[in-house]
Amino acid sequence: MANESGLSIGSFHPMIEVAVTAAQAAATLIRSAAADPGALRIREKNPNDFVTQVDVASEQVIVSTLLRAFPGHAVRGEESQKPHGNPDADHVWIVDPLDGTSNFIHGYPVYSVSIALSIRGRIEHGVVLDVNNGDVFRATLGSGAYRNTRRLRIATRASLQQALVATSCPYRPGPAFARSMRMLGEVMQACAAIRRSGSAALDLAWLAAGCSDGFFDLGLNAWDVAAGSLLVTEAGGRVGNFRGGADFLEARECIAGNAAIVVALGTLLRPYATGGAGT
Repeated sequence: MANESGLSIGSFHPMIEVAVTAAQAAATLIRSAAADPGALRIREKNPNDFVTQVDVASEQVIVSTLLRAFPGHAVRGEESQKPHGNPDADHVWIVDPLDGTSNFIHGYPVYSVSIALSIRGRIEHGVVLDVNNGDVFRATLGSGAYRNTRRLRIATRASLQQALVATSCPYRPGPAFARSMRMLGEVMQACAAIRRSGSAALDLAWLAAGCSDGFFDLGLNAWDVAAGSLLVTEAGGRVGNFRGGADFLEARECIAGNAAIVVALGTLLRPYATGGAGT
């Protein structure tokens, strides 16, 4: 039996298989480093925003794996100052080599590798690998989302009042902190429960798997949400910015869930959109 892309059920696109190989190579490196936390060298990029030599090494192994398979492509990584590969490429890989660095540093076992492929500005493949349990979440545009080999479907709960909602809501000192707390407080009072994992990529993967009902966040970068957003939409969900627009990758604001939850979250969070009254 074949799906809409012509692939047989249980098989995956060759490009996504290369991304999985790259993510697994990075995860092996990360697990090895986690076994010797005393050897970690930690640098603070910004207040409460850390990078280790593991982030950098993980990105390097992903870049080398992808460009060895696709030398004409480009790779945009969180730790890179500029894209690797062909600067004029239509195919751009968007990579977060270790999403959840603060968790990793503290030995809290929730962190992931996230790899997405944008083709002429549209996300067409995405992989999120849960480093600690080895689960591979993957999606190809038009071919569905999977956790390992199991097809994913987003939860159908339609009431925000009954919903479990995930967010990173990272702490940053300064005026934005009070705004973030107001936003978090409004959602917390409107839903059944909030979960804060520390890895936006895993939050979106778990949302696609039906483990939660909604997601929102502010201040995220494209590499945090590119792969996870495709998982959500291929599992039957919706993703957008706080106003419901499609430019969430660069807008640094994101809501996700089924259609009803996205509408409900959008109603609450629209004042906090870029240029909104909550700023």
